[in-house]
Amino acid sequence: MGNVHFISIGGSVMHSLAISLKKIGYNVSGSDDKLYEPSASRLKLHGLYPNSLGWDTNNINDNLDFVILGMHAKKDNPELLKAQNLGLDIYSYPDFIFKVSQTKTRIVIGGSHGKTSITSMILHVLQNNNIKVDYVLGAQLDGFENTVSLSDDNEFIIIEGDEYLSSPIDSSPKFFKYKANIALISGISWDHINVFESPQVYANQFSLFLDTIVDGGVVVYNELDSTVKDIVINSQSFVRKIEYNLPDYNISDNQIFINSDEGQIPLQIFGKHNLSNLEGARKICSLLGVFDDVFYNSISSFKGASNRLQIIHNDQKNLLIRDFAHSPSKLKASVDAVRETFTDSFIIAVYELHTFSSFNSNFINQYSATLDNCDLPIVFFDKKNNKLDSSDTINNEIISNAFNIPNLIIIDNADDLFSYLFSMEYNKTCLLLMSSGNFGSMDIDKLKSHISNGN
Repeated sequence: MGNVHFISIGGSVMHSLAISLKKIGYNVSGSDDKLYEPSASRLKLHGLYPNSLGWDTNNINDNLDFVILGMHAKKDNPELLKAQNLGLDIYSYPDFIFKVSQTKTRIVIGGSHGKTSITSMILHVLQNNNIKVDYVLGAQLDGFENTVSLSDDNEFIIIEGDEYLSSPIDSSPKFFKYKANIALISGISWDHINVFESPQVYANQFSLFLDTIVDGGVVVYNELDSTVKDIVINSQSFVRKIEYNLPDYNISDNQIFINSDEGQIPLQIFGKHNLSNLEGARKICSLLGVFDDVFYNSISSFKGASNRLQIIHNDQKNLLIRDFAHSPSKLKASVDAVRETFTDSFIIAVYELHTFSSFNSNFINQYSATLDNCDLPIVFFDKKNNKLDSSDTINNEIISNAFNIPNLIIIDNADDLFSYLFSMEYNKTCLLLMSSGNFGSMDIDKLKSHISNGN
């Protein structure tokens, strides 16, 4: 098939793409200066872990057919510079995904939040009905060995479309590259402020994304999001526009049911934003030939994408829920979802400030009112987080003023956070842990055991 080298192989999609290419016959090598779990273990399992960490120009030679460049590398990366000097073909991973999928129908799921859940729902339904597709997913999904799967045979490819930059030498958003036949936009909420300096600049990327859809294509959009709705309605692109919002549903005994023509369909997910995600997934599946009754029958067994409002403990008295909340809008949606569903629980919401945006004093005020719907709000930030070194100074006063809630508890040390949570008594309590990080490597399994004992 060819020889390929990955510069910065440890990224979430990068290492999965490397594994996928090896499986279909490519000779794959890779390098990185840091490797974390689960990438490290998965690379070792497939014989792709670098012989040593760091950059080595000996990895780059004329025998390579092409190089795939990850975002973690820098413009002056020695391997990149040598590849450029040798005139080798250098792709960002979205460029490469487009290259190998030009003959397929490309379905691109975009949005500031919800895209992983929607993509996961679609794949769950398709797999459940033995409909084989290629895919590029942003998080691990139960029942799928890898988050990237490529083939020569499948007609469709489902791609989670990220609006962040493609590579160190290509500042265009990733989802521009795919030239979608079918696109979905779930929601728009200012993010990546180190790249997009204002909400208007950020939102404009989604307007430009619509322009990349092939003529005669389709955009499915969340009409509940006013920014999304305005952008799609005002778009002059030659595409079909299909809106979605919320299904007809009810909640009974902490269980959500969809009211369908087939009767009441019980779900294992919860929250209005997840129900909206479900409707988006249903519209996409319909375009792929999946009838609604088939969709509902399959989606009832969907347990959620990893760490997306994932219930990791429920003993009917106490709950522990993990969520990949990383933006103010997602944070508020997650807290509101728990409050709406688990009405009898005392809700402790712990949010970790983890991203570059969250440490920026010009952005942090976006978090106002996001934790208002819980009983005990806690904000954690790890003083050891290296993102603090290159951001505006964040302190307890700034955080307190930004969240603007009287009983807010602020903790800046992982050991202190664990001790505080471990010291509490749990009785009809829901502990909601929200972060795109890992709470300073806090032992969540030990905390889970403590909660399950009802202490």
